[in-house]
Amino acid sequence: MCGIAGILSLKQQPVAVEQLRQMTVSLAHRGPDGEGSWLNESNTVALGHRRLSIIDLSDAASQPFHYNSRYTVIHNGEIYNYIELREELRKKGYAFSSESDTEVIAAAYDCYKEQCVQHFDGMFAFAIWDEKEKQLFAARDRFGEKPFYYCTYNDQLLFASEIKALWAAGVPKEWNHMMLLSFLANGHTQNATDASLTFYKNIFCIPPGHYASWSQHNSELFVNLYWDLDKQPAIKISEADAIEQLRTLLTISVQRRLRSDVTVGTSLSGGLDSSSVVAISNPFHTSTASHKVFTAVFPGFEKDEARYSKLVADQFQLQQFTVEPTAESFINDFQKLCYHQEQPFNSSSVYAQYKVMELAKQNNVTVLLDGQGADETLAGYSKYVHWYLQEQLAKFRYRFTTQERILFQQNKLPFKWGVANYVAAWFPVVASAQLEDKERKRMLMHPHISREYAHEYYDKYYSVYKPPVSKLNDILYFNTMQQGLGELLHYADRNSMAHGREVRLPFLSHELVEFIFSLPSTLKMYFGFTKYILRKTMDKELPGEIVWRTEKVGYEPPQKKWMENSALQEMLLESRKKLVAEKILDEDVMRIPLQAKTAYEADNFDWKYLTAAHLM
Repeated sequence: MCGIAGILSLKQQPVAVEQLRQMTVSLAHRGPDGEGSWLNESNTVALGHRRLSIIDLSDAASQPFHYNSRYTVIHNGEIYNYIELREELRKKGYAFSSESDTEVIAAAYDCYKEQCVQHFDGMFAFAIWDEKEKQLFAARDRFGEKPFYYCTYNDQLLFASEIKALWAAGVPKEWNHMMLLSFLANGHTQNATDASLTFYKNIFCIPPGHYASWSQHNSELFVNLYWDLDKQPAIKISEADAIEQLRTLLTISVQRRLRSDVTVGTSLSGGLDSSSVVAISNPFHTSTASHKVFTAVFPGFEKDEARYSKLVADQFQLQQFTVEPTAESFINDFQKLCYHQEQPFNSSSVYAQYKVMELAKQNNVTVLLDGQGADETLAGYSKYVHWYLQEQLAKFRYRFTTQERILFQQNKLPFKWGVANYVAAWFPVVASAQLEDKERKRMLMHPHISREYAHEYYDKYYSVYKPPVSKLNDILYFNTMQQGLGELLHYADRNSMAHGREVRLPFLSHELVEFIFSLPSTLKMYFGFTKYILRKTMDKELPGEIVWRTEKVGYEPPQKKWMENSALQEMLLESRKKLVAEKILDEDVMRIPLQAKTAYEADNFDWKYLTAAHLM
């Protein structure tokens, strides 16, 4: 886990070493254990690195890493199956001078070229300069756990782990107002039509599951897809076999993500996903004393999960450390939080995770496992209930649909069901068009957003996209690969790296996710429960109160109460004023009372104004 930066001259002019230095300085928080830089002989390529030492702590693993007198590599993230890959490559005649996964990346690229990424199980963003061919190869992991930003500026191609490094290199900070409008009106932080877009004009990212190549011979960057999910359920499998295979794949994923030369702990919320990671990983720790878990708690708040997380910690006799984020601490940390996030965020849940990472740092735990990714792949949110029921209805399973709907209602899962759902089941394209129209109206006829601003920056093609959903996997794919999970992964990367910590996500092993998507919907949602197959898998290993809970909480702070804090209300008002001054909001918004809302409540506009304004 590190920070990377690079400069490539587009016109064969010498690059400035000081410019690269400014970039790596801005990324120091990502790599507090060391730094390095490299210039090629013609001074037209410069690569920089900030190191967070995780695997092979020796100087032999320092970066930029040179291999075979030809390749220079900078790498952010981890290749979890590097041990197996190294053995495969040794059999092919490759030799290694370190124990690092970075060297395995270089050897794999020499062996397989751009197909090397197909061999990696990991979270990664790396760049390889081939001095012989004068080519750059860069890639990002399948789900986008690790970031890779780039732009062209002053006849140079610049890239880095965070946008602030591009700003440090002199790139101007200019808002992408189409993205900002979409966020303010509909809360989107990703563009489902073009995954390379960011909140900043002329700054792009390599999309998840893509690689990029650049050559001095033509100075053009080519970005290509190398991996995607198949949305079609492909296998018929019994429940017992599905449980066994899910358990096997999740265990392999956890074992690989425990590979580390520094301490590994777990972020424990008290929900099923993080509790499952604790249960499966615990036997692989040397002792219960070596397995530390970290939890955000909110005493007195109805959605506080402290009791549930303690059940899990007590069952496995783990050391549990807790932190209590408050409105006051949020106000004190807000500027730092915005600095690290670099883009607006929808709720205070981001801050809860930020404090958990800070707590891990205070207790000298460098790596944390986390349960993110399960909700999007295994259908963990209550919003998926109607999609699931519509799929069953479209199969003419009327009695089954009715029985399931009653069971979900008995489990008190919040979802709506009416005539519109019957229409959506039989005419999914019509339903998607209606959802797009609803979002379009929210952008063009928003009660607070200036009409002039909305009409200037609304883009018919890029601003709104809702997929036709004829089966549960359609919406799971959309939330996993296009709009949803990427937002959470962005938060996780920035919150962890702000404190020089690393987050690893066992549920995002691509082999595990591919298996989950191959399962029929009735193994993901069934008998009135979300994440049915995971619940069945963990039924005998976790307390029933954890496994069969039906309310979905996550790290949710008492945001409504925080927004009633007088100091925070002043910040909210100042945010409105700033957006009015920028002619983004109408002046009338200043006469409307502030609206304190919970973290996931609809129309939480004031929170969006707060985070957007403070990034300007």
